[in-house]
Amino acid sequence: MEEYIAFQLTEHHVKKDFTCGKEMLDNYIRYQANQDIKRRLSACFVIVDDKDVVKGYYTLSNTSIPKEGLPLKIIKKFPPTYKNIPATLLGRLAVDKSIAGQGYGKLLLIDALKRSYITSTKSISSIAVIVDPLDDDAVRFYEKYGFTLLPDSGKMFIPMSTISDLDL
Repeated sequence: MEEYIAFQLTEHHVKKDFTCGKEMLDNYIRYQANQDIKRRLSACFVIVDDKDVVKGYYTLSNTSIPKEGLPLKIIKKFPPTYKNIPATLLGRLAVDKSIAGQGYGKLLLIDALKRSYITSTKSISSIAVIVDPLDDDAVRFYEKYGFTLLPDSGKMFIPMSTISDLDL
């Protein structure tokens, strides 16, 4: 289960021409990702072509979510003293237009879920992967893979227990 398709972003990866069609995601990988890595705000993982040109990426970081924002069946599992629950934030996920529609978004998502799950079992606990979808297209994408909306926040989540049941 510990085989990954994405590599950590480094200075030698070529990002300047990345285009997914969402300006915020394009600008992030081009201009901000390396700064966030240096500041330890997020980790960025990329898939590249044979010339190290970035063709897709995702970011992961730690987060927490208010316990009361979770579905009741999950809330019941935690002691009343817990106000916030540790989670993993899948902050961004994007695929370059040159490879769009070929299943790379799904592969990147699986890679992110696998990496998050393994980390949660080996070093940093987390009960779920959280996403904050950019738009309705992103909501539909994440729903296809088992993410559910958190009430009143616009965020979506998939529990680590669900990820552990997937054949990754």
